[in-house]
Amino acid sequence: MKRTIAILSIGFAAFAASAQQTADIHVSYDSKGRNWTTDSIETTRMSLLANTGQAKYFNDISLWNDSLNSTPKGKAELRKIIMATCMTQHPDGSISFDMRKGPVKKVNTYVFTDLGGNSLRYYSKFGDEQGYYDEPLDEMQWEITDSTTNILGYDCIMATTDYHGRRWTAWFTPDVPVPFGPWKLHGLPGLILKATTDNDRSFVATGIEKSDRKITPMYTPEDHQKKDRKKALSEHEYFKNNSESILRAKFGNVQFSDDYSNRPKYDATRYADEPDYKMK
Repeated sequence: MKRTIAILSIGFAAFAASAQQTADIHVSYDSKGRNWTTDSIETTRMSLLANTGQAKYFNDISLWNDSLNSTPKGKAELRKIIMATCMTQHPDGSISFDMRKGPVKKVNTYVFTDLGGNSLRYYSKFGDEQGYYDEPLDEMQWEITDSTTNILGYDCIMATTDYHGRRWTAWFTPDVPVPFGPWKLHGLPGLILKATTDNDRSFVATGIEKSDRKITPMYTPEDHQKKDRKKALSEHEYFKNNSESILRAKFGNVQFSDDYSNRPKYDATRYADEPDYKMK
C-alpha cells in the first residue's frame, strides 16, 4: 500500500529569513537504546517537527517542562503540578516524593537542523553541565540501495551511512518529501521512518500526521555552554564513570539516592551512539 503526504515546498532563502517556521508534519518515534547501568533496552517516545527545510527533534514532556521553566510564572505552575503528582502524604503524617509519578524532564536531547543555514545544532546534558555543539550537514553521506519495505503504509527504500563511528541503516519514504528523520539523521530524499545501528540503537516511526505547530527555538539557550563535540562526549563518559567522586567534591559528603558504587563501567564502544571520540 502506498500513502502520500503532500508537503508545501518553500525556497531555502525563506528559512534563513525566519527563525521560527511552521511544521508540515509531526512524526512520533520509539527511540530504543541500551541502558548502560542495567544493560537492558529502554524505549523513549520522541517527536519530530519538520518541513522541507527545517526540523526539530525532541521529547514532548521535556519541551513542556522547558517552556514552563522559561518564565517565573511557568516555574511556579510547574512546581505545583510536580508537587501534586509526586507527593504522597501518609497516614502517620509523613510525606514522601516519587518523581517517577510526575511529568518530570528525563530527556535533555534537542536537535535543530536547518538546510538554509547548512547547520545542525545539538543540545543535551554532558556530565552535569548543559551544552550544545554545531556540526555541518555534509558529515552524513548516504548510499541508497535497491532494498524496499513498507512502514506505516509507506513504501520505503533502504540507505546506509558511516557516521561518527557507527554504521547506520535507514529506511526512508520518497512519498513524504522531507529530508529529515529521528535524532541527527538527515540528507535523504524523503522522511526516515526507521533507522538501526550495531549497538542496539533504533528509531521506529509510530505515527505521522500533518501539523501546523511552530518549530520554536530552544528555550533558555543561554543556560547551555558551547562545546566541542568529541571533547563533550569524552567528558560525559568520564562523568558517568566517576559520578560519585565528582558530585561529592562539588556538594560535599552527602547521601545519594543512586548507588554509584555498584554501577558498571561505561563502555563507549558498546553504548555510545557516536564512539568516534574513542577512536584514533
